[in-house]
Amino acid sequence: MSYSVGQVARITGVTVRTLHHYDGIGLLTPGGRSHAGHRRYDDADLDRLQQILFYRELGFPLEEVAVLLDDPRADPRAHLRRQHGLLTGRIERLRRMAAAVETAMEAHRMGIRLTPEEKFEVFGDFDPDAHAREAEERWGTTDAYRQSRRRTTAWTKDDWKDATVRFDAIHRRMADLLVAGTAADSGAAADVAEEHRRFISDRYYTCDPAMHAALGEMYVADERFTATYEAIEPGLAVYMRDAMRANAERGGRG
Repeated sequence: MSYSVGQVARITGVTVRTLHHYDGIGLLTPGGRSHAGHRRYDDADLDRLQQILFYRELGFPLEEVAVLLDDPRADPRAHLRRQHGLLTGRIERLRRMAAAVETAMEAHRMGIRLTPEEKFEVFGDFDPDAHAREAEERWGTTDAYRQSRRRTTAWTKDDWKDATVRFDAIHRRMADLLVAGTAADSGAAADVAEEHRRFISDRYYTCDPAMHAALGEMYVADERFTATYEAIEPGLAVYMRDAMRANAERGGRG
């Protein structure tokens, strides 16, 4: 079975112009032509296009993509192994960024007194100060905001790194429960939610069960929070909200 350039564009979401460009530079030359001379793509061509799109998504320039795909020593399994390694690295980077985002948003305004180099070491290329103005506008008059700012202003680089690692570990335990199929309103999930609540209370601001449940609602309502948790594990934002709600309903016991 073969496909026209228009059909391939509809199937893959790649524009006709891009497909023509790929053909023009020899990156994706269709395997056949119609009687009228029009491009016809077969299943092998679509497989190659899938590989191209994968590497492009990871930021590889077209020249490097061509080298990777045309390596005579590579076989489909080699490509899969390479892709698995690249994806694993990207997931780990997103996981670390998600933990940094969560730490920043929980604190609202972090009052970090670190050098740019130290902030990069703790947070990577995420800049928590970028959220400071919005945080002050939204929560600046609240006791939680003021309490969090008082607590974190004097934190050192190691304090921030420790908080990030510990918070990340809590999120990972919740994600593991989600992956295992554990119900969000189970005792196990509520226990991790309670650990999450206590961490916030111990490190940032007093967070009672009702406030914690409201925070969980924001994880789903605010797309930035949602993206943070989805980067850790798909479906985690809703799962967190439900677990935090269940923990509040039982009074925050744990």
